[in-house]
Amino acid sequence: MARAKLPRKSTTVDMTAMCDVAFLLLAFFILATKFKPPEALKVDTPNSVSTKIVLDKDVVQVTIDKNGKVYFSVSESNPNQKADILDDINTAKNLGLSAEEKKNFTHTPNAYIGVPFSQLKAFLDKSPEDLKNVILAGIPVLDSNNNEMVDWFRAAATAFAGTKMNVVVKGDDASKYPSFGGVIWALKRNDLMKFQIVTNPVAVPVGTELYKVNVATGTKGSSD
Repeated sequence: MARAKLPRKSTTVDMTAMCDVAFLLLAFFILATKFKPPEALKVDTPNSVSTKIVLDKDVVQVTIDKNGKVYFSVSESNPNQKADILDDINTAKNLGLSAEEKKNFTHTPNAYIGVPFSQLKAFLDKSPEDLKNVILAGIPVLDSNNNEMVDWFRAAATAFAGTKMNVVVKGDDASKYPSFGGVIWALKRNDLMKFQIVTNPVAVPVGTELYKVNVATGTKGSSD
């Protein structure tokens, strides 16, 4: 006996609820995502085959621009240390910084120091927008008798006491050695013997010994 054929019916799926959920999730991520603010100091770092990622916590960074000017900054995740460093410098150099001037360094994203102590009060009195049109002198490092990075590193080491402080040097590829040498000298004066250099990662050149080692060990990034 032949089986009765059941009529075929098309299946309809209502996507309205799924679309609503998708848009709600999209709106949530847009509102909850914290975007990284643009860099206040832009430098063209030298190329390197290193793929190690620079830390973003417990970092004291020294930036050297193409003109050899030196700038000092602290990672945004360490507001207490930033405040302690500035308080230390303010007391040691008797600068008379106001609470608002201190706040401009400790609470402003990507804030940095780029002037000698004698100009620090006037520098911190300016807003980030005003600083865009100001030509900064940089922190003095070329004269061993007046290398102010010695004091900044000393204050930083005190503020980070009991915590590992990661010293990072970010120099422009066109910067000259004397400024870098002055920074290294200031580090040595504070017994800070380890630091990291920020570079622009590139692929390992094909045919080099490192390339052969990476191929043999299957290291990621061994090929183009």
